[in-house]
Amino acid sequence: MRHSPTKVIPWVVAVLLTGAVVAAAPAEQRHGSPVAQVLGDRQLRLMAPAAPGGGWDQTAREMQSSLQDSVGRTEVYNVTGAGGTIGLSQFVRYRGDPAQLMATGLIMVGAVKANDSPVSLDDTTPLIRLTTDAEVIAVPQDSPIRSLSDLTTRMRGDLRGVSIAGGSAGGAEHILAGMLAQAVGADPAQLSYVAHSGGGELLSTALSGRATVAISGVSELEPQITSGQMRALAVSSAQRAPTLPDVPTLTERGLDVELDNWRGVVAPKGISAEQERALEQALLEMTRSPKWRETLAEEGWGDATLGGPEFETFLRAEQDRVSDVLGKIGLG
Repeated sequence: MRHSPTKVIPWVVAVLLTGAVVAAAPAEQRHGSPVAQVLGDRQLRLMAPAAPGGGWDQTAREMQSSLQDSVGRTEVYNVTGAGGTIGLSQFVRYRGDPAQLMATGLIMVGAVKANDSPVSLDDTTPLIRLTTDAEVIAVPQDSPIRSLSDLTTRMRGDLRGVSIAGGSAGGAEHILAGMLAQAVGADPAQLSYVAHSGGGELLSTALSGRATVAISGVSELEPQITSGQMRALAVSSAQRAPTLPDVPTLTERGLDVELDNWRGVVAPKGISAEQERALEQALLEMTRSPKWRETLAEEGWGDATLGGPEFETFLRAEQDRVSDVLGKIGLG
């Protein structure tokens, strides 16, 4: 999220550092909405199940900002580790509490499988899919790898010798790495994959050259790519990323590989149908707000809004698809 510099007084800084936000909308406007009636005088809490700086953290904090007018006070907090499954294991304890929400997505679907998690997204109430974010394959600017062709040649010759830095084991980046290995005719089970729990850690590895190549969401590496610190080789989406218009897609470079990392929101299991509808409606209204539309444009996220039974059907299909891919990588 990008803002112009603003002068703030100390107590405002303290509030921002705690993650709490007080909405500017009139109290009567908030109290009259269904979601306000569900929450009562409680504060909505948004879990980002990863370290600060990554896609889930960005999503939760942009939600926090875009929900201010309709929800009022919100709090974002981070629970780090294992592709979101540590956060998930804590989140399921909030059974029946509509004041708790968690960011989720493709990464968590894969991590549940890869980590043999005792809990899964079946233990939550799916509310809405929000965005898609293309993955980008990039190297440090001083890397001898100058193109995607250079990378695929190395992968064909010695897959184990190509270390790939990405997010958590079983997540979107790991899945994409396996799909790339398959596409070049190598054995995905031979991948040398270096997993990271958050965007900050991944960025440190990517810039240091401790890995041959990095895979991450476009929104997470775009600043380093546009500043010249890293060189983008390709993006994983069907179309070029709006924020990286000069970077080709994998399909443009002859690889039959396409993957979008989606993100969404779940509530705890055990909330009532009325509470589920109110939360879903609040999130749907958020996606239509000018603030959220501005966020999509600034971050380069695709609008993938999908709610209700349709999102539940999509999630089940994703669980089956990811399970199949991870089985081929050797994590199934």
